[in-house]
Amino acid sequence: SGAWDPYPFILLNLFLSMLAAVQAPVIMMSQNRQDKKDRLRSELDFNVNRRAHGEIQGLANKLNLLGDRISDIEDMLRSKLL
Repeated sequence: SGAWDPYPFILLNLFLSMLAAVQAPVIMMSQNRQDKKDRLRSELDFNVNRRAHGEIQGLANKLNLLGDRISDIEDMLRSKLL
């Protein structure tokens, strides 16, 4: 037969092996870059969550203080009415 790459397909095998050898490092570099981006995004999310937690705690403390003051005002009004 007049095939340019007969049955054992040595040229095709060589080409695919070379392609895999070139692709592997490129894929690994891409994954490393994505890992760095993901790590940075996770750190930023953590910092935002920590700040939000602090603000929520502060608001909860203020609400508790307001609740205590309202209770004191209610007690004072009850004592004046009685």
